[in-house]
Amino acid sequence: MDLDSSDPKNTPDKPAKKSAGLLRSTGIVSLMTMLSRVLGLARDVVIANLFGAGSGADAFFVAFKIPNFFRRLFAEGAFNQAFVPVLSEYRTNKGHLDVKRLVADTSGTLALVLLIVSVLVVLAAPWVAWVFAPGFAKDPDKFALAGDMLRITFPYLFLVSLTAFAGSVLNSYGKFAAPAFTPVILNITMISSALLLAPMMETPIMALAWAVIMAGSLQLVFQLPFMRQIDLLTMPRWGWNSPGVVKIRKLMIPALFGVSVGQLNLLLDTILASLLEDGSVSWLYYSDRLMELPLGVFGIAIATVILPSLSRKHAADSPDAFSDTIDWAVRMVLLIGVPAALALAFLAEPLLITLFQYGEFTEQDVAQATLSLRAYSLGLLGFMLVKVLAPGYFARQDTKTPVAIGIKAMAANMVFNLLLIVPLAHAGLALATTLSAFVNAALLFMGLRRDGVYHKSAGWTVFLGRLLVANVILLGVMIALNPESQLWLGWGWWERSMQMAILVVAGVAAYFVTLLVLGLRKHDLLAGRTG
Repeated sequence: MDLDSSDPKNTPDKPAKKSAGLLRSTGIVSLMTMLSRVLGLARDVVIANLFGAGSGADAFFVAFKIPNFFRRLFAEGAFNQAFVPVLSEYRTNKGHLDVKRLVADTSGTLALVLLIVSVLVVLAAPWVAWVFAPGFAKDPDKFALAGDMLRITFPYLFLVSLTAFAGSVLNSYGKFAAPAFTPVILNITMISSALLLAPMMETPIMALAWAVIMAGSLQLVFQLPFMRQIDLLTMPRWGWNSPGVVKIRKLMIPALFGVSVGQLNLLLDTILASLLEDGSVSWLYYSDRLMELPLGVFGIAIATVILPSLSRKHAADSPDAFSDTIDWAVRMVLLIGVPAALALAFLAEPLLITLFQYGEFTEQDVAQATLSLRAYSLGLLGFMLVKVLAPGYFARQDTKTPVAIGIKAMAANMVFNLLLIVPLAHAGLALATTLSAFVNAALLFMGLRRDGVYHKSAGWTVFLGRLLVANVILLGVMIALNPESQLWLGWGWWERSMQMAILVVAGVAAYFVTLLVLGLRKHDLLAGRTG
């Protein structure tokens, strides 16, 4: 089809007659993400049971983390933050054919860049593995295995980045369910491969590497029918110098660093952990995965929903609505993030025992992973705040400020790492990442306030008072119902699961019942509206 801007159909999108609430959209993303993260935990349980936390698992986690790191740079991180505001601007001020041309130019340019990067990394896999995990070099077998798996896993970057690109388009059109469901495919594929393919392979853990590339193909194909539904499934084409791509490039280049500080910090943890004792990379991986559950289900879900909304409000020149949306997002993060962090820190050991302490995953692995999980859980609120505050800059097409803040947070993380790695080993790395997350969030918050972009709405004192009381009640319930560690270790899977379910249900019930008794109502959660 010829993308002719003179076509009479090429008119700006009209606003929907009835706006969907931010809470409803966040709920959809959270539900789909919860399904994905639960299956992700099931995947990690299977991997821990079959492969433990030894050198083979360490090698796979590095080979898997490298393409995921680049994915968050090229797709879900800087690219998404640069692309969505431009797409929203095109939707508001231009016509559908102009939007279609932008999608074609952007997808084609992104695809070719990713293809070149993927080929180069596959050719240089051993050297790339060394850069990301230099400590593996002291074990030739472990180092070789990491390089071999990286050759298989890295092309996942190409596939999943295009999948994330399609997801960004769908999110901008209010289609949140399909992109949020897509990670489920990865988890199902990896579980199936671990159980069915691994026993047939000479090196069983290689099955996980092959599962990653198979899942990427399935995820991309899954998105295509939904792109067709909104008439944006178009043939990709090279558009490096097209106006939209040029604008995205200018926004993306500084954002590559600014939006990915958290990932860079986690990556630095992996590099330093590779220099520590065997198992350190895996202990950090499992604890990070548990921390990512509430972060993904709530923090990233809220950020995913508010970025298109903020971008439209900025394009429509609605500063009050822009500020109200940020205020709503911060309140939602505190409402969910504080109790989640508290519960994750308190229940770290029984949670790890319940999920992972079977087969090759030992009691020592539980003890070590507990230390890093508690360190990460302390920073959960900081990680969530970064996710919802950064869109306040990117929606205004301001990528320079987050970069400056990101540099400061990155420097702080390096200092904290050097101070904490010797006395606390791998847990010190997790704690350093936590501290730098709060530095990042604090600077982002102060910048929004200083620029007059964000103004606190009324009712914060009452809101914080309710949160304090509800979290004290939550902690009391967990203390009263949590058995001693030796009981957890002596139980089988069923007893552990039932006790954990009792703790979670009782804690959630106590928390929200307390909030209701203190006067929190549904309308308090409905301040934000998409427009």
